[in-house]
Amino acid sequence: MKIPLIDLGAQYRAIQPEVDQAIRGVLESGTFILGPQVAALEQEVARYLGVRYAVGVGSGTDALVLSLRALEIGPGDEVILPAFTFFASAGAILLAGAKPVLVDIDPETYCIDVAQLEARITPRTKAIMPVHLFGHPAEMDTILNIAKRHDVRVVEDNAQAIGAEYKGRRTGGIGDVGCLSFFPSKNLGAYGDGGMVVTNDEQLAKHVKKLRTHGWSQKYYPEILGYNSRLDELQATVLRVKLRHLDSWNDRRRSLANDYARRLSGAAIRVPEEATGAVSVFHMYVIEVDDRRRVIETLAAAGIGTSVYYPYPLHLVPAWKGLDDKAGDFPVAERAADRCLAIPLSPDMTQEQLDYVASTLRSLAVARTSLV
Repeated sequence: MKIPLIDLGAQYRAIQPEVDQAIRGVLESGTFILGPQVAALEQEVARYLGVRYAVGVGSGTDALVLSLRALEIGPGDEVILPAFTFFASAGAILLAGAKPVLVDIDPETYCIDVAQLEARITPRTKAIMPVHLFGHPAEMDTILNIAKRHDVRVVEDNAQAIGAEYKGRRTGGIGDVGCLSFFPSKNLGAYGDGGMVVTNDEQLAKHVKKLRTHGWSQKYYPEILGYNSRLDELQATVLRVKLRHLDSWNDRRRSLANDYARRLSGAAIRVPEEATGAVSVFHMYVIEVDDRRRVIETLAAAGIGTSVYYPYPLHLVPAWKGLDDKAGDFPVAERAADRCLAIPLSPDMTQEQLDYVASTLRSLAVARTSLV
């Protein structure tokens, strides 16, 4: 049996008539950039997340960069984020000219360890960037309270967690600004790059709109130095179709995750858990294993796809050179980078496929245990 980590073709086939009709409508309209589909998607996502404003941009990374720029964060400023995440979180801070300041992660959720957060705040701190990693919400109440005490902003990296909830509120709409990615593999994925900035701050939304189109409000009259970062109509129309299915897809992910947890209970494998008050959307189902290379090779031989998210914590990649951190500074993040492994989980996954993956893992874990 062949089970890929992600099968976007299967997802397309399940909604093909809706998608094809939507794309045909855009092609026939002749409008491809910042048209009615983008405007409609912005309204629908804003309503979905419970915020007043949403601005479509070129990618999730652009959403982070433009949000920081709109908050006037730049050289001399610091932004705090977790040490274990996709590099774009830190890269956006660097691209804005600010300094990323790392905090180790909670070993249960892989999100920023709020117990260590306040100690990293300095007079130069301008924002905290919680990352809702793998679809699990960060501990937002504590983050917001710390931010309020120190008068800093909260920029949610919600690239992996659209639809996730923290104490009844959808992530991305809790902080000062939320950043979404529509990369194809995301729970709400386009057929190319795309992203969105969401906020309740009208002036911030206006600033992001200006930044995404060369710094102008009036065409050909740039007021500030901006970017070319616009969500196109074809991506927006696909996303509008998929948004109608998002909740049911996320429910299916949660059901499959619960099945995995039951099937893998008692094995020498750490499975993800949800913190109190958190509703994860399991963008990735990430387990921890002792001998990751052996597990990957065995699953590959059985036709099961896997991937490592992420093989290095932020402070141990070459692009971090010149910053202060070194090996050993963030031990929980380093341990996660050595042990984490994503296994197949997607809404189109069948029970037979899940049973096959789980039984293969259990047999591997039993074999491993018997050798100890």
